[in-house]
Amino acid sequence: MTHTIAPRVRTLVLLFLAVTGALLAGAAPASAHAALTGSDPGQGAVVDTAPSQVSLTFSEQIAVSDDAVRVLDPKGKRVDKGDPASPSGTTYTVGLVGGLPDGTYTVAYQVVSADSHPVAGAFTFSVGAPSETSVSVSAQGSDDGLVGLLYGFGRYVSYAGFVVMAGGAAFVLACWGRGSGVRAVQRLVVSGWLALTGATLGLLLLRGSYTTSGNAGDIFDLSLLGDVLQTKTGAALVSRLLLLAAAALFIAVLFGAYDKRGDEEKRDLSFGLAVGGTVVAAGLAASWAMSEHASQGLQPGVSMPVDVLHLLAVAAWLGGLTALLVALFRAPAEMPVGRDAVQRFSRLAFGSVVTLVVTGSYQSWRQLGSWSAFTDTRYGQLLLVKIGLVVVLVGIASISRRWTARLAEAPADAVPAQDAEQSEAEASGTRAGVASAGRTAEGTQAGSGDGEASGAGSTRTAQLARQRAAMETARQKRLRDADPHRSGLRRSVLAEAGVAVVLLAVTTVLTQTEPGRTEQEAKAAGSASSSASSSTGQGTGAVTLTMPFDTGGRNGKGVVSIDLDPARVGDNVMHVYVDGPDGRPVDIPEVKVAFTLSAKDIGPLPVVPDHITTGHWSASGVQLPMTGDWTVEVTVRTSDIDQVTVSKNAQIG
Repeated sequence: MTHTIAPRVRTLVLLFLAVTGALLAGAAPASAHAALTGSDPGQGAVVDTAPSQVSLTFSEQIAVSDDAVRVLDPKGKRVDKGDPASPSGTTYTVGLVGGLPDGTYTVAYQVVSADSHPVAGAFTFSVGAPSETSVSVSAQGSDDGLVGLLYGFGRYVSYAGFVVMAGGAAFVLACWGRGSGVRAVQRLVVSGWLALTGATLGLLLLRGSYTTSGNAGDIFDLSLLGDVLQTKTGAALVSRLLLLAAAALFIAVLFGAYDKRGDEEKRDLSFGLAVGGTVVAAGLAASWAMSEHASQGLQPGVSMPVDVLHLLAVAAWLGGLTALLVALFRAPAEMPVGRDAVQRFSRLAFGSVVTLVVTGSYQSWRQLGSWSAFTDTRYGQLLLVKIGLVVVLVGIASISRRWTARLAEAPADAVPAQDAEQSEAEASGTRAGVASAGRTAEGTQAGSGDGEASGAGSTRTAQLARQRAAMETARQKRLRDADPHRSGLRRSVLAEAGVAVVLLAVTTVLTQTEPGRTEQEAKAAGSASSSASSSTGQGTGAVTLTMPFDTGGRNGKGVVSIDLDPARVGDNVMHVYVDGPDGRPVDIPEVKVAFTLSAKDIGPLPVVPDHITTGHWSASGVQLPMTGDWTVEVTVRTSDIDQVTVSKNAQIG
């Protein structure tokens, strides 16, 4: 057991880094937290005359810059004029130049949702008749790419730093006052403060590029930094830095004046430190609550305090768990973690879990809104993973509680006599070796020249110092491992910490994912818009067919929509739209359409549409020779080998 402690700690650190990289790099790009729910003209609409403006409606309020909405003609030239205006809370308009010719126009937007996340997208509409366009708008937003990865990693480090700093300090104050003098615990709490401070500064620098261009070269753009400081998120980050200055003072007192007091004086000082530390920790937690999910949507006046409680409970549980792990593995044998301290932390962890269940249930209802959102949205799926990890963590914690009970039942000095005698023998051997080395060094000096004697003596003394340190470390480990109950507790706490690392990573990804309630509302609005377009025929008798597909390969699921205008005998214009499972337009290698009128034994009549922009294909001059109930087959290919054909019937004429 003694030889495996350090490798296990190193393994935990490697697990921490590996899981972080896998979850942050392997996750799909984070969805925006405000969704486009409507536009005028609508996506793919064909209007008879050029509109004077374009309006966009979102699911919540957004922040727009002067260049947030661009309208491009078929050649890629901008035709919008003026800055975006907001006639209502969630609708934004931009004017268009007069006299626009017929053709297909692209609307591209890049805004920031009220809960601080960037929103980017594009769609097309046509004046008179669709046309080919040279505009190719990338589906990648500013939150993708290197800057997005750095920002996501910074968020993870900031959460981890807060948990370790606040939870470690709470463990010392509430559970193990003697821990204020343990160097390993001191380093842990200070490391948490440094991680949170560094991550906050990094997020402040990355924020401008993260919400605008996404270019790494803009990270140190001072003008962007000035713009960030005027936003709600910038104010939250600056507030966090100011509170971290107060946290530094708290840590200095905790590991300075508090540690030097006697037990009676510590009890007197503990109350003041507990109040001050709770105020600082709550303020730090509020810097997240005031600028992210909790500040928007339903009941923000309730959700923000609940979010603060949730973060504090996470810190008390997981941060305290980390401090306990460090104490069990690194505390000197003369200052072991007592059974009373372990029992106090067990009670603290239980109260934290109860708080997490209550606050987490409220947050889940608020962010999902329905049971179907658990399985139908990415947010719900991640939340199910988080719930599963919490269940596993509570299960391992129950094992730790059993070890704690056994530790409490064992005598306080339950160190086997053989181990104590062996440790004392090792210590005596070390002292004898040092004495012998001293005599050897003196003999060497007596029989050699001054220079040689001095060099040989220094080398031998350094070697003996290293040997003595190694033997002392081995003795400390042997004493820590002498109690089998304490060894079992260390193993179970180490397993808890490993699961906690994964849990924190999933939680970080959750904060960057569009809430399930918003996603479902956006889908419902899009479906209502499509139904309205189909029923009205967009003023020309057009029909819209929507067909889900699954090619069976990776990224092979989505929805393909066919717009046929005017859906009559003769020439028709066809638009094909392909959306991914998240409702965002996606490009695929190939789309083919075929029309068949089985009643008259006509067809299939193949049509290969031209690619217009991301997720949009079009074909003009589609000839349908007779009226009737036509079968429209769409072949979707998502890779070199994965394809599927889906079909629906449409009444022509």
